[in-house]
Amino acid sequence: MARAIRVLLVEDSDVYRDSLQFLVGRHEGIEIVGGVAEGSRAADACAELAVDVAVIDFRLPDIDGAEAAAAVRDRCPTTSVVFLSASAGQEESDAARVSGCALVRKDEGVEALVNAVRDAAERRL
Repeated sequence: MARAIRVLLVEDSDVYRDSLQFLVGRHEGIEIVGGVAEGSRAADACAELAVDVAVIDFRLPDIDGAEAAAAVRDRCPTTSVVFLSASAGQEESDAARVSGCALVRKDEGVEALVNAVRDAAERRL
């Protein structure tokens, strides 16, 4: 069996992050290896946990998702990023397009996020 995709969740809501950890982590081939509430901690966590895919909420209290993604890519160039957002407005769409990241709206559901994580991991290999 192939190694599971190692995923970091960067989400400021503890309840939502815990829910995602439970729901996404139940899918075969995906392992949630950690979660952080601040974008400024994302790059360090990716490096410490050997993350394949970082799922980053676009609206974070300290820095926005684009800044967190840039820090992750700078520190961990082999880690792919998937943006997660409550809305898919112009700012989020533009940031995803420019950075080459998938953008999943929170209301699209867990399956959409799981598919985006798998696609991002495949592009990484």
